[in-house]
Amino acid sequence: MIAMTYEGSSIDPSKPSIARVYDYLLGGKDNYAVDREIGDVFKRDLPGSVAIAFANRAALTRAVGEIVRTTGIQQFIDLGSGLPTADNVHQVAQRHAPEARVVYVDIDPQVLVHGRALLEKDDHTRVVAVDVRDPEGIRTHPDTMRLIDFTRPVAVIFSAILHHVNDDEDPAGIVRYWRENVPSGSYFFVSHFRSGDNPETQEAERVLQQTFGRGRWRTDAEIASLLDGLEILDPGIVPAPLWRSDQTETPWNNSGERQLTVWEHLIAAALARKP
Repeated sequence: MIAMTYEGSSIDPSKPSIARVYDYLLGGKDNYAVDREIGDVFKRDLPGSVAIAFANRAALTRAVGEIVRTTGIQQFIDLGSGLPTADNVHQVAQRHAPEARVVYVDIDPQVLVHGRALLEKDDHTRVVAVDVRDPEGIRTHPDTMRLIDFTRPVAVIFSAILHHVNDDEDPAGIVRYWRENVPSGSYFFVSHFRSGDNPETQEAERVLQQTFGRGRWRTDAEIASLLDGLEILDPGIVPAPLWRSDQTETPWNNSGERQLTVWEHLIAAALARKP
């Protein structure tokens, strides 16, 4: 996750962190009282927040596995990766391709501490402390250059990160940078808060903006515009629980259609390919 609440490299337990709030919603232990206080606001006022977090994580897991199995890509850049949890990108990728390489990118001090401890003995993974809004700094970082071969296709992961980049920070420009600096055949996975034009969306956006000063819900058309120049693959931009899921994962009705709660509509996922 992007960690806009921090300046410097020290962990400040008095300030909430997007990464730690997300960790709390997923049932993790790497959070403080201030993070749980914000997380409880979501749980109380937006009772589907936990479902959104889990739906997003499950879609990411499916995407990484499918990329490795079907494309031959074995190198990933995970932007705004957040705190380590079950089925991290490198764990999913290396399950199918043991030599897969992953660069995690985050600036949250706690993410850096935990990530580096977890990956200390894994020569195929590194955590890079560069802001997601500085793509050039990420791409040219020594650890990125050591692990990622930019002459070969790369999988770029924007999992639940672009909605934390405000419009005036040019999220489309961030995606465009990566599109222009990876070769043809590279893949892009994006998950993003999806505007439902309903009270739930408006309240969730209000809480995020009030707490972190950021958090931008976008329509399907706006999400698609972030992927301009890329080929959006089937099934397109859809609610994350529907993204290449199967009937063993979630309830379906008698007509074979996935039954979504209003909350599950509020996180979208898409996979795109650079032609």
